[in-house]
Amino acid sequence: MSEIVEAIYKGLMQTGWVEAIAVIAGIVSVWYSRKENVLVFPTGLVNTTFYIYLSYKGHLLGEASVNLYYTIMSFYGWYLWTRTKEDHQTPLLQITTSTTNQWLQQIGFFTTFYLVIYASLSYAKTAFAPEAIPWADAFASATAYTAMWLMAKKKVESWIWWILTNIASIPLYFIKGYAFTSVQFLVLLFLAIAGWRSWYKKATLQKA
Repeated sequence: MSEIVEAIYKGLMQTGWVEAIAVIAGIVSVWYSRKENVLVFPTGLVNTTFYIYLSYKGHLLGEASVNLYYTIMSFYGWYLWTRTKEDHQTPLLQITTSTTNQWLQQIGFFTTFYLVIYASLSYAKTAFAPEAIPWADAFASATAYTAMWLMAKKKVESWIWWILTNIASIPLYFIKGYAFTSVQFLVLLFLAIAGWRSWYKKATLQKA
């Protein structure tokens, strides 16, 4: 246990300014998303652009693709979240829970991306990125792809997929030497659980 704590401490001491800014922006972004505040997207863009660089540098190619996807989806989500009804005040998009059919779509979405990313990373590991971890990187990436897609649509279940992403990412980034990022995902895990509870309550009240 003491060795793990020491490794985390050393990792935090070696954290660069790029990673530090990315982590802070990521935590702020998730806090805004829990509040259903549109600032989730501009703060998230700071996080994703920095992590494209960090993920590529750490041979986490699946995570690099995820952050590129985050960047694109942030603009899409930003557009959806700012649309209003005729009164120009009430958001057009409301927080809702998924139907059984939508759940099946989500599982299919996740499975497709997992298989594609896993196959791509397995090739990359053999060809030019021997430090890649295909199964773990693919899982963290595919759950994140699914979560961001659902977040843009204000689906409560997006938080469940974020929880899975965070659980997978904590050890993944620690192994790659990004200790501060691992701590970030631990914080994001608790924020995701709180976000799920908050959005679920809002969806339930809207139904009532």
